[in-house]
Amino acid sequence: MPLDGDEPLDTGVPLDTNVPHIARVYDYWLGGKDNFAADRELAEKMLAVHPVTAQMARENRQFLGRAVSYVAARGVRQFVDVGAGLPTVLNTHDIARHTEPDARVAYVDNDPIVISHARSLLAKSPGVIAVPGDMRDPGRILADPGLTDLIDLAEPVCVIMSGVLHFADPATARDIVAAFVRAVAPGSYLIISVGSGNPSEGENFTSAYTAARIYIHSRDEIQRFFGGLELVPPGVVSVRDWSGDGPGLNLEPLTATFVAGVARKATVG
Repeated sequence: MPLDGDEPLDTGVPLDTNVPHIARVYDYWLGGKDNFAADRELAEKMLAVHPVTAQMARENRQFLGRAVSYVAARGVRQFVDVGAGLPTVLNTHDIARHTEPDARVAYVDNDPIVISHARSLLAKSPGVIAVPGDMRDPGRILADPGLTDLIDLAEPVCVIMSGVLHFADPATARDIVAAFVRAVAPGSYLIISVGSGNPSEGENFTSAYTAARIYIHSRDEIQRFFGGLELVPPGVVSVRDWSGDGPGLNLEPLTATFVAGVARKATVG
């Protein structure tokens, strides 16, 4: 049920359509319809400052598809998508179920409006839920009754943090990742992508982006997010260079991109 014509979806949650929202701006860049005039205005402003932004968003979403397919092909049937935003193109549950029809997915976001929208959009998808939670409090997310009813943390699970860790400083981001890694069973996977690029371009972008504060992480900092895990080849690279089980993409480099990796928590013994 898209928000065509700027008509709000009736979810019972107050909605200020005059304030841009991270999830809806991203939805616009992906070509989705769940956005309003204020979101589109900010999205277009960002494109004027940084023209490759929408392409970056689409390529990050395509990486997510390849990464989820890779993990599902290893027999993982549980996914926790942290900071998932609005259901949009290439949804995690659709991708996972293409390989694992019984895959279960918990979408997590810290915005009650996003959760309310997501619940309405996912109402007819059994085995898929949307739960409230802030990535800065992994313990509360993983203890949510709705999540624990669906996701068995004693079994391998894939934790996804796609395009969210640049909203935290490097030390906080490392702590967030470490907390999720400690909580999941051996054999679990972690999928991370983080916006990165030329520092001068990044400063212009972060100054213009008013929906949230953004931190530009170096590739070394992103590499450290995977400490203690077994990185899947080719390691921490541009999303354009991570092909999973598919052939190499051989794309021309951009001045900015999402940097990503997929890693596995080793089994005991």
